[in-house]
Amino acid sequence: MKNKKKSKRKFVIGAAIIVLIVGAILIVRSSDSKTKNADGTVTVARGTIEEKALAVGTIEPENEISIKSRVSGVVRKLYVDVGSYVHAGEPLLEVKPDPTPVELADAKRQVELAQVDFDNISKEKSRQTSLHKRSLISDQAYDNTLKSYQESELRLKMAKESLELMQSGAVTIGSTKIESIIYAPIDGYVLTRTVEVGDPVTPLTSYQEGTVLMTMANMTRLVFKGTVDEIDVGKLKEGMPAELRIGALPGDTVKGTLSKIWLQGETKENASVFPIEISIIVNKNITLRAGYSANADVIVRKKSDILYIPERVVTFRNDSSFVRVPLPDNKSKECNIKTGLSDAINIEVVSGLKQGDKVLEKPVVKIQ
Repeated sequence: MKNKKKSKRKFVIGAAIIVLIVGAILIVRSSDSKTKNADGTVTVARGTIEEKALAVGTIEPENEISIKSRVSGVVRKLYVDVGSYVHAGEPLLEVKPDPTPVELADAKRQVELAQVDFDNISKEKSRQTSLHKRSLISDQAYDNTLKSYQESELRLKMAKESLELMQSGAVTIGSTKIESIIYAPIDGYVLTRTVEVGDPVTPLTSYQEGTVLMTMANMTRLVFKGTVDEIDVGKLKEGMPAELRIGALPGDTVKGTLSKIWLQGETKENASVFPIEISIIVNKNITLRAGYSANADVIVRKKSDILYIPERVVTFRNDSSFVRVPLPDNKSKECNIKTGLSDAINIEVVSGLKQGDKVLEKPVVKIQ
């Protein structure tokens, strides 16, 4: 089963990579079609350039809750299944106490001992009451006897309640009913269920984590959790807009906002990456599921209505940028330009060229 899950995950990741490569090729071709000419030149165009930081990760619920039991035993009944939507307070499952023979025998002996103690104290209370009425004992001595009687009565009651809870799984203490039915703590969907009827349940205590019976989440609040390369993390700030591309939904783009940037990095495949979290803006027309693989483009900077040319035609030398422009009679000259924002495909032209100008492609270097 684990191998199937790993194979499926590898397939999804591979498909996402292929989609990215194809997308990049299409973008480059689209860019070329707008600026490249048949005579080996490109035209200075006007448009938008975005600098983005790529993050790779998954879609997850903002808050995922693990359902556990405080009673040990076995699962007696299941009220909901995976995918069910439940409201807070509705029953999820019932745990039947399953004490060991030693535990059950010990609980019964505790009741018997408490009963013996209570019977003795009751007799003593009767004698002390008689003596107190004849003023043969002090008020303090009588009060101490009453206190011992009340404590013994309470211990007997506690022992009986413990035995009843162990045997039936339910008991009423005062106006409070204690039972082994586990109720939903929130409104939301049941994401996973790890037990079946008859499975043993380890309780949640101060010294053990307990069995995770189910997981629940409110699927209206989802986040993207992923990582970015250390080269890009310094450019990021909380509040930046982001666009998510989901492998399972190739035709849809989901919007979001960068909400968290971890201060501590991680090492993955000999590279340093930093975890980030993106709050997803709900789109009622798109159904998102927990566990979807996704890539996120965090928009670091964006400039609209600017001049740009393909970055491949620019020569960078001594902190300056140069292009070759055509002249009459098949001649050309080098022109110094000032560049700005780049998305690694196109680059902004701040000065030195105007819209519609022609720029020569770099000559193709032949491999000997």
